[in-house]
Amino acid sequence: MKAAAILELDNLAFIEPSFAALTDPLYTDLLATDNGDEARMLVDEHEDPIAVAFHEKAGWIAGSFLCRHPSVALIDAFEGVNGEIYQEDRAVWAAAVREDFSVRLAAEVPAAMEDLNPARKGILMDVISGVWGKGSNETCIDCGCGSGVGSLVLRELGYIPLSYDNDASLLTLGIEKGRLLPEETMCIDATQVSAYTPPVPKGIGFMMGEINTFYADMWHQIAAGLFSVTKETLITVGTEPETHLIREWAEEAGRTVEIRENPGDTFYDHWVCVARTK
Repeated sequence: MKAAAILELDNLAFIEPSFAALTDPLYTDLLATDNGDEARMLVDEHEDPIAVAFHEKAGWIAGSFLCRHPSVALIDAFEGVNGEIYQEDRAVWAAAVREDFSVRLAAEVPAAMEDLNPARKGILMDVISGVWGKGSNETCIDCGCGSGVGSLVLRELGYIPLSYDNDASLLTLGIEKGRLLPEETMCIDATQVSAYTPPVPKGIGFMMGEINTFYADMWHQIAAGLFSVTKETLITVGTEPETHLIREWAEEAGRTVEIRENPGDTFYDHWVCVARTK
């Protein structure tokens, strides 16, 4: 469902310039200083505010509060124009917000060149189904999703992907090719993922590497972010030394780790690491 339709509006613009900016309180302050003549607030199933919109000369402008809280000044501004209150499930609004920003991103950022090796889909299908089997509509994060082959496989296996990457051109490619769905996609810093989504049952991080001395700290933070929002995590790497780092980071996060060799791929996904909560 479109964000505007949830608030029963024909058109709606967000004050935040990007999905990643949803955590920034600056946009709460900016919204609170707008001179609107009408206002609408959206609350979730627990009656917590998740969006506030004001009508201005240029149209309706909204702030989303999935990742931050509205200020007292903003609530006062809403009440000052006798705003109306609407209600929707948080998950429905979150999907609508992701869709809005992803559609905008795909319209503004040119797609990267096609990067999909046709054989890779089958390799990932074998890895995921070999560890988890078929899904039953549970959410599964795709960390560093790139152009979305992992998300495509998850969807075909019966999971609901929640995909993120910080490469906008790859996300545009995935959206254009249909491997990524806008309502499931976020352009964010992977190390900050816990600020954008609550924990979900499962998560994947395919082709994590090259985890050498120069990049180890970055991958450590990315892996820690993934562990923080998943109960069971499947990570693939190319070399056995990289598995030792994944094990170390997973155990640091309180996980038990199973590592197996994948004979179906001798390069990107040669080693499969499955980290589970104790």
